[in-house]
This record gives sequence, C-alpha cells and structure tokens, in this order.
Amino acid sequence: MIEPGARTYKEKWGWYKSAWENLGFLGLFNLQLQKRRARSSNPILELELRSKHSRFPLTARTFSSDVQAFHQIFATREYRCLDDVQQDKVELIVDCGANVGYSAAYFLSRFPNSEVIALEPDRDNYKLLKRNVAPYVGRSTTLNVAVWSACTTLQLDESTQGTGREWGRQFTASGVQGSSTVQALDIDSVLKDSGYERISLLKIDIEGAEAEVFAKNYESWLPNVDHIVIELHGPECEKIFHEAIRGQDFSISSCDELTVCKRADLPT
Repeated sequence: MIEPGARTYKEKWGWYKSAWENLGFLGLFNLQLQKRRARSSNPILELELRSKHSRFPLTARTFSSDVQAFHQIFATREYRCLDDVQQDKVELIVDCGANVGYSAAYFLSRFPNSEVIALEPDRDNYKLLKRNVAPYVGRSTTLNVAVWSACTTLQLDESTQGTGREWGRQFTASGVQGSSTVQALDIDSVLKDSGYERISLLKIDIEGAEAEVFAKNYESWLPNVDHIVIELHGPECEKIFHEAIRGQDFSISSCDELTVCKRADLPT
C-alpha cells in the first residue's frame, strides 16, 4: 500500500503535509504503522485508523479502497467546505452513498447536535459502515439501501465489482429481486420517516445516480434542504442537478470534486 495517488516527490510531500495537518502526529504515525503491518509477511486484514477529526477510531479493510476514502475525508479533509456552517444549528444529516462510514463519522464528530442517516447499498461496505458509526449511540441510523427518484429495486452493475472499487459501486433500475439487487429509497421518504421537517445537510456521492435523483420527484423535498454537498459525475449529471436547484436560493461554490450549495438566508 502506498500513499493514495502519490506518484511524484511533490505529490508524496503534499500527501504527508495534509496528513500531518489533519490527522495529527499520532494519527499519521498510526496510519503508517498500520500500513507497514498490512504489507508485512503476516499481513492483517483490517486497519485501525485515527484522526483528530473523528471522535472514535475507524476500521478499514486492508485490500480495498478504504484507505483512499479515509485519506480523502480525513487527510485532505474534503468537507472543509462546511467549516463556516454553524455547528449547533445542524440537526439532520442525510449521507447518501455513505460507503464504510467515514463521512458519517466526520459529520457526527464535527456537528455535535446532529443525527445522521447513512444510506449505503453495497452489503460489504454496509457491514463496516455499521461498525464505524456504532460508537455514536443514538445519533446514527444506517440503511442498506440505494438512493433513487422513487422507492424501487435496483440491480448491481457487475462492471463496478472487484477489489479496490468498493467506493464506486453502481446500480441501475431493475424491478427484479435477486442476489445482486438492492432496495432503493427516494429522499422524500427518508425525510418523512426521520421525524424531522428539514435536512440540515444532504451529502450525495452515488456514482452518477444523482442524475436520476434530480431528474424527477425532487420538488417536494428539495425546498426543505439547507445545505448540499454533492459529487457530480459528468456533464449530464451537472446539467440535471443545476436545472433542479435553479430558483432554490442556494449560493453555489466548488471544493475539490464537490459542488457545495448553501441557502443564502441561513445564518452561518
């Protein structure tokens, strides 16, 4: 295992610099120690990772994309775009495409009054998601479901299977039950079942399915969302998303791969 994405000396230095700043000395030391153990003659299957931005240690699978995901969320801190959001005002967070729970753990740590509903369709990712958010007793709900424009059944795209692609699983419309299918919910149903009137923060990273989510049936729930952080996968997704949020009084910015939407009339 090497530093995620680091090929040149400059890239490696940038990786260590961001890791030092955002993981802290002990977190970076622990990460390097765990990686050394993982590539030893008797490799371990799981790593215990730490960051000053997570209240509790997190588990990663050795032979997977988990370390890359951890690095993205905690070492480069991709959700730093939310630093100006008033922490005690964030109540309900809906994490669509929660993977193994690193983003949920980050949000639960940063926003102490929040409750997170984390949705993840991949069964193996979901098992680790439940473990990683378990310490946040009473503040997290996990659902082994995908996110779509309606409540339905989806089929796993077989081309997105395989080791190292755990954070990029994709699903398509199916309607047929089977071993490679998963149930999907629409965001309106998630909000209604939550007991909250509004979503303080909606995080979406669902590998292109955002085109379906924002193409239809969004009119009932979108006005009840205060902040959105979303990764848009390609020009078509960008077009559909920006058309949907037009007139919603969002201020729009970008941060690395994320598009960030904040309601202009909310206090910060």
